Amino acid sequence: MPVLRAPGHRSLRPVRCRPAQARWPEGPVCDPCCTAALRHRGTCASCGQQRRRVAPPGPDAVTCADCAGIPVICACTDCGTEDKLYEKGRCARCSLRPRATGLPPAGAGTVPPALNGVLDAVTAARQPRSALNWLRGGAGASLLADVAAGRLAIAHQGLDAHPHRRAAGYLRHMLVAGGALPARDEPLARASRWLAGILDAIQPPADRRLVHACATRDVMRRLRARAAASPSPRTATAHARNNIRAAADLLAWLRQQGLALAACGQGDIDAWLATSPAASQARYFLAWAATRGHCGKLAIPAPARTTGPGLADDLRWALAARLLHDDTLEPADRIAGCLLLLYRQQLSRIAVMTKSQVTRRSSEILIRLGEHDVPLPGPLSTAVLQLISDGRAYAGTGSPATSPWLFPGHLPGRPITPATLGERLRALGIYAMTGRRAALTSLAAQLPAAVLADLLGITPGTAVRWMHDAGGDWNNYAAHIARNGPHQQ
Repeated sequence: MPVLRAPGHRSLRPVRCRPAQARWPEGPVCDPCCTAALRHRGTCASCGQQRRRVAPPGPDAVTCADCAGIPVICACTDCGTEDKLYEKGRCARCSLRPRATGLPPAGAGTVPPALNGVLDAVTAARQPRSALNWLRGGAGASLLADVAAGRLAIAHQGLDAHPHRRAAGYLRHMLVAGGALPARDEPLARASRWLAGILDAIQPPADRRLVHACATRDVMRRLRARAAASPSPRTATAHARNNIRAAADLLAWLRQQGLALAACGQGDIDAWLATSPAASQARYFLAWAATRGHCGKLAIPAPARTTGPGLADDLRWALAARLLHDDTLEPADRIAGCLLLLYRQQLSRIAVMTKSQVTRRSSEILIRLGEHDVPLPGPLSTAVLQLISDGRAYAGTGSPATSPWLFPGHLPGRPITPATLGERLRALGIYAMTGRRAALTSLAAQLPAAVLADLLGITPGTAVRWMHDAGGDWNNYAAHIARNGPHQQ
């Protein structure tokens, strides 16, 4: 007997392509068709409940099995939902709790109370099938079982030393989000471990001591102070790493030339700059060394301001119009794209926006950018409210039920990364650099530099440069304000 397609299954595979997963009254059914049919739900025309509709047979079914007098198949033994069944006749949702609470093996005791928040987040996953798959075969799940059994301590040090760093990193975010582990600045912690490896590789010891002094007493100290003062969940460490790596590379190059740093002259530094474009990043180290008497004053020019073409204005408005009015796009992508194209927001700032930055004033929806609340156009405000109420369609296993982030990421309790956000926007034809340039050029041509800096949270010098590039002329703005009053009430 041929394998039947279930109602609503739209696969283009041949009918006989898969073995039968189940045998229904209509005949044997393959696994994809079985799953698709069980998830083909709607409002029953007779009882009004959300059920699997089976009568009349086919995709036009309007009545559930009970109302049609047909035996119910594949019903969960716990909740009665018609769905694909897993262990002991339970659906995916009902299978999660016993699977999660059974993490410690027999004889290992019960789950520690500190993990209750983590297990609650796992069992409340929006995609229970994904959570079951993670528990069954995820590398992080085996580490969670070790933690539950007491074989792995709930501590950052134990996770840092684990050989499976990616799995340990994911479990760390689950433990922090579930309240089992105190939060820490992960980029800063990774930078500290990276620095230890860099220092170990520097020879001779005199050079190692010099780089160690610069890195620990200056670069890392500044990073820690910045992390303590910033509300951002991520500390940018790339620039600091580049400075330290350039210092190590410069000292190694000088040794190859038979030179010591104290005897280095400007001509030697000019030769060093010709070795690679990254050589100029030693500028910070040389300035630090000169102030502490390790070398004379040596000049490395500051990096030139990066410029380039912006997005054509008509294309920018066309993309913005699509984001505002195309309801088939995900709300997160629509909002992020509009903030970039219309408000010149950086991806790094968009990614860490919180729901608390969105407020309602009368009939307006406002979002805080910099120091001010900016009103959103109607379609964009609708998308923002939808994103806040519904959340993202997918969240990583172990993510809390509620998140403070406007754009939650895959890692539990963390916002989306700027890199992931950029990939999603590029799929829509939106490129961050050209889009931001076009938005800033347009705003700089319409607003005075002081207002632009205040509104977007950029430095006054940056605002002035962009105003000049855009051809804006606000020389008489102060006199206009004096005559007509302040621009804000």
